[in-house]
Amino acid sequence: MAETPDTKCASAGRPLADTRLCAPEVKAWFLRDVLPLEAMLMQFLRHNWHDARDIEDILHDVYVRVYDAAQTKIPDQPKAFVFTTARNLLTDRIRQRNIVPIEVVSDLGLLDIAIDTPGPDRTAMARDELRRLQAAIDRLPPRCRQVVVMRRLDGMSRREIALRMNISEEAVSVHLNRGMHALADILYGDTQDAGGEL
Repeated sequence: MAETPDTKCASAGRPLADTRLCAPEVKAWFLRDVLPLEAMLMQFLRHNWHDARDIEDILHDVYVRVYDAAQTKIPDQPKAFVFTTARNLLTDRIRQRNIVPIEVVSDLGLLDIAIDTPGPDRTAMARDELRRLQAAIDRLPPRCRQVVVMRRLDGMSRREIALRMNISEEAVSVHLNRGMHALADILYGDTQDAGGEL
């Protein structure tokens, strides 16, 4: 005897393996637990999606996903499930908008995109600038140099630097300001006075 859709329905809200819930049961759950969330869901979508013209379509897609998932198992927490589904759908749409299908660009050479690799002259200039910066940093007094390197190159916070150097955060700020002003003077200003009183 062939199974009919009615005989494959799970009973008492507990789905059997590889079965789908009966449509009336899912429909009743949807009407009772999901549709009352529509006002909140619309507000969520309007707040999180920039193009108001898409909101109705997104709402419809959320409902489709929720309904399809409920045919396998009705979620225990409908509100959380609906809003998680909405968030995931918005994330999917953002990803889709940011991806160029490979079929559209089958031959990247046809795009005539200039590859941004520096030429030998730019590479030499960058190396010179780095040497100049290193020489300027080396001319700083030891405390200023240490603070500037930790803050600007290592990305440490003032608090981390203060703890590591066993000084106050205010002292870190003073050394950082002096060091940065001295670097500016060395690199762009009067180099004779830059190594002086710091």
